Amino acid sequence: MSRVITAAQASRMPWETPSSTTGWKTVFLSASLFARLLPVLVLLLLFMGADSVFGVERFPPPDFSGHAVPQLVVPNPQPRSTGWLDVAVLAIGLAVASWLSLRQRSRRGVVILSLASLAYFGFWRRGCVCAIGSIQNVALGIADPTYAVPLAVIALFTLPLVVALVWGRGFCAGVCPHGALQDLVLVKPLKVPGWLDECLRVLPWIHLALAVLLAATGTLFLICKFDPFVGIFRMAGPRVMLVSGVALLVLSMFVGRPYCRYLCPYGALLGVAARFAKWRPTVTPGTCTQCRLCECSCPFGALNPPMPAKQGRERIASGRQRIVLLALMLPLAALLFGWLGGKVGLASLALHPEGKLATLVQAQEQGTLIGTPPDELTAFRQHAADRLTVFSRATALEARFLYLGRWIGVAFGLVLALKLARIFFPASSPDYETDSGRCVSCTRCFSACPYELLRRGLPVSLPSEGGNRGSS
Repeated sequence: MSRVITAAQASRMPWETPSSTTGWKTVFLSASLFARLLPVLVLLLLFMGADSVFGVERFPPPDFSGHAVPQLVVPNPQPRSTGWLDVAVLAIGLAVASWLSLRQRSRRGVVILSLASLAYFGFWRRGCVCAIGSIQNVALGIADPTYAVPLAVIALFTLPLVVALVWGRGFCAGVCPHGALQDLVLVKPLKVPGWLDECLRVLPWIHLALAVLLAATGTLFLICKFDPFVGIFRMAGPRVMLVSGVALLVLSMFVGRPYCRYLCPYGALLGVAARFAKWRPTVTPGTCTQCRLCECSCPFGALNPPMPAKQGRERIASGRQRIVLLALMLPLAALLFGWLGGKVGLASLALHPEGKLATLVQAQEQGTLIGTPPDELTAFRQHAADRLTVFSRATALEARFLYLGRWIGVAFGLVLALKLARIFFPASSPDYETDSGRCVSCTRCFSACPYELLRRGLPVSLPSEGGNRGSS
């Protein structure tokens, strides 16, 4: 049978096959397409190169040769395990402090514990987070349901208060780094006049009220922002705070714990809790003979002299006077400071970012803005934000500040009234006793008691009652 050859097959070369012919056509078409697109690619590359050249000429890179990278002031975020490690160390420190002050009655042990706490909570943990600053986290968590307070922070806030309710202010004795730093530099303590001491002890409550108000409204954390010792712990911070911290340390050489007594808001809470403590430090381990040797041993004004109890009709009259005084003072103080707290709350609205922006917008629209507009006002105008939204948020914030300010003012007024009643009607005591609310369990007064020295096995002459010394 003969094979029929078509004209297309006859025109091919002997080595060519249908598949090879198709491949050559594809290569030829690709080469033709590339040749057509080559001028376009060349022009595009030239355009990109020219754009880069012109970009360098129009926007030269900034010169950072003289710029110094600022140091980090705020500590780096810590893992969750570190927070629970802080809680464990705090719990152990509180237990050891209570044991040293109540059972061992050891000043040396309290000093060693203070050094360890200062090293850990102060310089290693850089004072964050601490029981003092945790007040703000708890306040914000109560006022704002969307803010989740870490459980470790709640534990740091709660543990010292629970211990104070049972064993007194063991946290202040040797666990708090702020107190330890001041206590260790005390050289020659001077006695603060009683009237001045009572007046200055109101300041921690004012500090606490403002800190709770500003934290609960989400404005700022006042305690952390103006902590005088955090800058020392971190070896960095604003110059004003560093100078104030050093100034307080210099003052602490002659005035016992000025920050703890006259500024610390957490110390105010611990003082209230410690007044209900069942076990508290006592000057003498046995019977007090009123030898008066311990009279000037406390540098913190926490030692009360004997106060004989009133008898008969005088006692009844004193009780009636106290009831009448409290009945008059408590409602008046609550009303007065509730009104004043509302005023302070409204004045604090300008510290909140949204409240400040609303104030600036209103001042600019009324023509009362003085000077160059701040950055937040300029950004507000450039982005054409809705002014009604700003004012509506400010109105809601204003109501919140007013509400919280009033209730915080009421609480402050009640505390102040109770403090005045305590001054006018002091509690009776047959012996020299530590003031449970003010005593920081430093154990300094123990060494002044001859019965304590006798307990330690030291030679001592036992005084007779009233201060006359007798032979041992």
